[in-house]
Amino acid sequence: MTASDNTSSRLRLALTAVTRGFFQMTHNSFALIGLAVLFAAMALVARPELRQIGEIKLFSWLQERQQEVSGMVSDLVAIDRATAADPTELPKQQAALAFWLSKKYRVAPEPISALVSEAYSIGARVKLDPTLILAVMAVESGFNPFAQSAVGAQGLMQVMTKIHSDKYQSFGGKFAAFDPLANLHVGVKVLQDCIRVAGSVEGGLKYYVGAANMEDDGGYTAKVLAEYARLQQVAQGRKVPLMVASEPASKPPAPNVNADAQLSAAPQSTAPLAATALLSKTVVVALK
Repeated sequence: MTASDNTSSRLRLALTAVTRGFFQMTHNSFALIGLAVLFAAMALVARPELRQIGEIKLFSWLQERQQEVSGMVSDLVAIDRATAADPTELPKQQAALAFWLSKKYRVAPEPISALVSEAYSIGARVKLDPTLILAVMAVESGFNPFAQSAVGAQGLMQVMTKIHSDKYQSFGGKFAAFDPLANLHVGVKVLQDCIRVAGSVEGGLKYYVGAANMEDDGGYTAKVLAEYARLQQVAQGRKVPLMVASEPASKPPAPNVNADAQLSAAPQSTAPLAATALLSKTVVVALK
């Protein structure tokens, strides 16, 4: 037998010994783990207080992990729901409206852009002119999503949250009144109902402001229609003076009825919305 053969034989013997030792150690380790688990189980059965302490610690750890995961999910949702948009990425008409409203009402163009885009999306779906929706929003709150009136109307479109709380359920509850997009959706729904019942934009605005049964609506309808006409011109690419707004129009003095009560008391009409004269221009809003 040569020296190389001896060396190979020794290496094989060494490798075999190491392999056997490894399996023995592993086997012994598993056996030790099994014994440890067995003794732990016996101790927990014999000492219920130890089991209770362990359950409390495990529950606390799971709660902490859940909070960490929930926090991460909330952050992601908040990012996904950012209520802002780049005005330069909007269609030409919408961008023009966003920049004009931003300058007039002294608000950032990015959140205004998101509202303009959403108004166009909702308007197309419910057959309402988006510039009318934006005009109501402008007069009601001046684009302040946290606005609240003396009678409890809240948010961008000054919806009576207590009365229309059911409409906010799909948005997470009554506090969604201060979410710009949620308030916009609910406000448009209320406005659409008011116009449908009244049969005209002017009549619908009187219902919306809670003045359907009053002779004077405090100039509310005229202010909305005037802003509506201006926004239409802006959307058409015309240069319209800013006429920087001061305070948003207020509700009529001490109304004793609300829009919902007036809607329920009014006769239901299925007639199509009539043509409405707006400052020497005729605007037809078809409601379905």
